[in-house]
Amino acid sequence: MTTTGTTADDADTGSIPTTASYSGVAEGDLGDLPEHGLADRWVWEAGYVKRLLVVDFGATLIATLAAFVLRFQGAPYARWYLLLSALIPVIWLGVLAMTHAYERRLLFVGPDEYQRVVRAGVRLTVGMALASYVFNAEIARGYLLIVLVLTTALSLLGRFLLRKRLHKVRRRGHCMHRVLVLGHAQAVARTTEQLHRKYHHGLQVIGACLPADQLADAAGVVDVPVFGALGAAANSAAAAGADTVMVLSCPELDGPMLRRLAWELERDDIDLIVSSALVDTAGDRITVRPVDGLPMMHIEHPRLAGGRRLIKAMFDASLAALLLVLLAPVFLAIALVIRADTGGPVFFRQVRVGRGGEMFRMYKFRTMHVDAEQRLQKLGERNEFGAVLFKMRQDPRVTRCGRILRRYSLDELPQLINVLLGEMSLVGPRPPLPSEVEQYPHDMRRRLVVKPGMTGLWQVSGRSDLSWEDSIRLDLQYVENWSLTVDLVILMRTALVVMRGRGAY
Repeated sequence: MTTTGTTADDADTGSIPTTASYSGVAEGDLGDLPEHGLADRWVWEAGYVKRLLVVDFGATLIATLAAFVLRFQGAPYARWYLLLSALIPVIWLGVLAMTHAYERRLLFVGPDEYQRVVRAGVRLTVGMALASYVFNAEIARGYLLIVLVLTTALSLLGRFLLRKRLHKVRRRGHCMHRVLVLGHAQAVARTTEQLHRKYHHGLQVIGACLPADQLADAAGVVDVPVFGALGAAANSAAAAGADTVMVLSCPELDGPMLRRLAWELERDDIDLIVSSALVDTAGDRITVRPVDGLPMMHIEHPRLAGGRRLIKAMFDASLAALLLVLLAPVFLAIALVIRADTGGPVFFRQVRVGRGGEMFRMYKFRTMHVDAEQRLQKLGERNEFGAVLFKMRQDPRVTRCGRILRRYSLDELPQLINVLLGEMSLVGPRPPLPSEVEQYPHDMRRRLVVKPGMTGLWQVSGRSDLSWEDSIRLDLQYVENWSLTVDLVILMRTALVVMRGRGAY
């Protein structure tokens, strides 16, 4: 009986067919000589961490100085707070380090980095309160409140901007992880296409290793070079200059073989990623627990109810009420412009489907002519979005002021009323039409278990440029991995997307 490992090892001795074509990646983007791959990675990652240290230290320094000026305004009795203001930045960096906010496995992409910063802010708050109580130190609460809130907020903002800068660099093909993918040819092809379409993840597939029986036909399926069979993965990764090996679901890669691969990659300091077959499940829902020496992946159910959901509802209602008050002059100005432009009603009301399939009327500023619905049938053949929704980049039904309102999402502001009424959330899936829901396959109805949102992953990932399938997929991803930190990150990203005015029509 021949084992999987033996079969793969035997296959490595023969001539290995490779493909020379690339999909979405130019040959010049793959870097210099292979031996420089790991060195380049450590250089840019170390530089990124150094910038994070500067950002976090600067954020705390600004926060402490602002708190000192705002709270004490140069009073002589508060001079010892200058010493405290000098110590807090150093303490903040230490707390961030203890919460693993500088570990590279949490940086560059995903919400984990921001969650660590929030946890560090909570720990610093608790630590300062305990120190004040133990040492009987009378620290001004107003000073502490400004320092702690502003420090956390500025660190989050600084890290967010630094990550956006990294994404721009990655768009040009720099600061990428060079990935060798292991798995079946079809799975490798799908993964390669997906990773190259989303450059900001920083994973650039430079080659693949396949089961021995798929090598002969690899050229017609896989669009990246095939370096050999699975048993040669470690040597292939080193030869190709890969700094990461990604293992897809593959029966040929059993436990002992995967363990030997991890040992071999450790020799060359190459990262190992094992891709889960679970779709859109990530974050703190996944926990790896050892059971009798076997690593078991435990999948928590998404937290769609309970205390965190109550906090989200309170946050939505309070922020919506505040924004309605602050934006009242903007509402009035937009209403006057709409009436002056085309006359007719200021608001557009449309039935949408909310949580649990309940219907509600969603409010928007009117951006189309009053006879838009009657003119829709004549424009049916010019639909650029798909069979479910109608969208046109140059829709003749949109008014002059409507184009500006849509570009900067100002037409969505009246939905704050829906949020205040509890029908919508600030962040959530896109509110669907009843006609959309009627065409949902069974799995897509999952998005109806939460309230729809004014913004969401669909808003910050392309807005109207997304296909209907992509918008649904992003909504499901949000439902499965919701957290308060994710909401805050989406709100920050929404502000930047709206200011650019791209992807809305």
